[in-house]
Amino acid sequence: MVSGPRAPKGTYDLLPDDADERDLVVETAAVVFTAYGYRRIVTPEFEDTALFERGVGQATDIVRKEMYTFVDKGERSLTLRPEGTAPICRAYVEHGMHKLPQPVKLWYYAPMFRYERPQAGRYREHYQLGAEAIGAADPMIDAEIIAMLAQLYDELGIGDLNLAVNSMGDAACRPAYLALLTAFLKDRATELCGDCRERISLNPLRTFDCKQPACRAVLDSAPHIVDHLCDECAAHFAAVLDLLRRARLDPRTDFRLVRGLDYYTRTTFEFSSDSLGAQSGVGGGGRYDGLVEQIGGLPTPGVGFGTGLERIGLAMGERATESLGPEAYLVCFDDSRRAEMFELAQTLRRELLLEVELDLAARSAKGQLKQASRSDAECAVLIGLEELAPDVARVRDLESGEEHDVPIAELVTWFAEAEGEED
Repeated sequence: MVSGPRAPKGTYDLLPDDADERDLVVETAAVVFTAYGYRRIVTPEFEDTALFERGVGQATDIVRKEMYTFVDKGERSLTLRPEGTAPICRAYVEHGMHKLPQPVKLWYYAPMFRYERPQAGRYREHYQLGAEAIGAADPMIDAEIIAMLAQLYDELGIGDLNLAVNSMGDAACRPAYLALLTAFLKDRATELCGDCRERISLNPLRTFDCKQPACRAVLDSAPHIVDHLCDECAAHFAAVLDLLRRARLDPRTDFRLVRGLDYYTRTTFEFSSDSLGAQSGVGGGGRYDGLVEQIGGLPTPGVGFGTGLERIGLAMGERATESLGPEAYLVCFDDSRRAEMFELAQTLRRELLLEVELDLAARSAKGQLKQASRSDAECAVLIGLEELAPDVARVRDLESGEEHDVPIAELVTWFAEAEGEED
């Protein structure tokens, strides 16, 4: 085993084959999200700590236990981004996006940072795809954003997903429910774990997240928020369920689905996969109608989701992928013409954006041909063959063995026409 520096615990290196799959996921997401009218946004990797304390909530595990926070040389408290929604809402307020046609539809692909126990598909630095629709309260936007995430998973070939939904109520009905839940939990406090007893005063909804069997048994008989919604929240939730079914989805109401962030109101949702074991979540989100106002903006509704790229990778599983080799590998049979080979490679790349490789290790012609085959190149372009005129190259299809002799000056045109025929 080679000793030396290693990546910090909870982080990982994305090697080329995995990076190719990651690129495919992001490219697919861009196509799907664009079809729904979402445009990409990029926010900084660190923000003022107060943004997350005010937006995510000081009682959440993220703020209390998981954030990477530091003081910079200007004595400012900064935090590496633990989630994507609060920064996008901050950008919405800071840049006056409330003046744009509403809702403003945005998507992102970015690293997130949380100090938590590393496990399969969950890392301290992880990458997330997400989308936010800010400025619309209609239940149709809730259903649309859930359907959009479902379509992304479908396009990626992820099957056997379960869709759980819940409603968190709003400022009109949640306080009365919280009082009811708190009273229930205090009566059963001796049956709860230490963390859940602490949550009773900090955020009683978090008890629904507990995985301890004893706590889950207690919560089975707790009052459920969907049974205590005000008329407006109940109507909103019923409309979301109806629209999801119209979108050919199969939502299941789950009273435990409270999500891990304080800003959620009304709709919450999560896609999960039984194949992922205990940590079955692939992605989810919900509505956050008070968040923009909490961080200094005007009262503005919003809804969104996040889905981890690592979780997506696990859900996709092992699958055959197309060869990612170059479209052409240049092979030189005459060392005196290596500079000419380099010039040809540059011409093909510049004129056609053709994926071209060439020998950079002074291999023999035989070695170059072997390397072309190892690289999974579609074809080899042979330069300097004795039986050909100096100004002619031989293009050999490395799968079929078919060959074409082409004047070097016409290779750009020949490859352009060949690509056109494939299209």
